[in-house]
Formats: sequence, structure tokens, C-alpha cells
Amino acid sequence: MNVPAELKYTSDHEWIRVEGDSATIGITDYAQGELGDVVFVELPDIGDAFDKEDAIATIEAVKTVADVLLPMGGTVEAVNEKLDDASEIINQDAYGEGWILKIKMSDPTELDSCMTAAEYIASIS
Repeated sequence: MNVPAELKYTSDHEWIRVEGDSATIGITDYAQGELGDVVFVELPDIGDAFDKEDAIATIEAVKTVADVLLPMGGTVEAVNEKLDDASEIINQDAYGEGWILKIKMSDPTELDSCMTAAEYIASIS
């Protein structure tokens, strides 16, 4: 299973790549595998503000519908518009082209509760 060491993880199977005061968020390879074929992603609007643990996006898959929960508060800086026409990118490249959105974090210390790659692997094993 692919779990990049440089990322942070949540118990809800989101991954976070921190770059300064911004964070790119997606769902893990494990999560996309559990969901099955992703058929639609509902994305927030750029500029929308959210609090920690808010549902920020919705992923519809063949098996189920799942919310993407925000691991920290912040404002949406960018969304992956490629997902509008090709949501299956999440299944093909969860940690790369399948990213979901970018957030300008309001309080980066909220990420302190996230897991390392090793902790995430232990949680799903």
C-alpha cells in the first residue's frame, strides 16, 4: 500500500501536504480503494472559509458517498478542477494528480493531531 512518509494523515483517511501556511488535501490510497470507482466530486468554492472537521467536499463512488473532512480550519485557495471531468484521477493517482483542494490554514497547530505515515499504516492494519 502506498503511504508517502512526507505527508500527514487523519483517521478519516485524508492526507495533508504542508507547504508554508498552505495545505494540499486529498484522500489516501487506502480510502480510494475502499470507496471503489469515484464517479463525482463536489468541491467547495475558492474563498470559502471552513473550520476544523467541517465537511469540505463530497466524493461519490460506485459503492458509497463520503465526505472529505477538513483537518484544520482555513480558506480554500484552490480546487482541483480536473476532477470535474475526470474524477477517476483520485483512483489512479490519489497522492498526485488526484489532490482535492488547497487551504490557507488559519491555525497550523491544528495539524498536531494528525498522524505520521507509520501511525496511519498502523491504524489501518
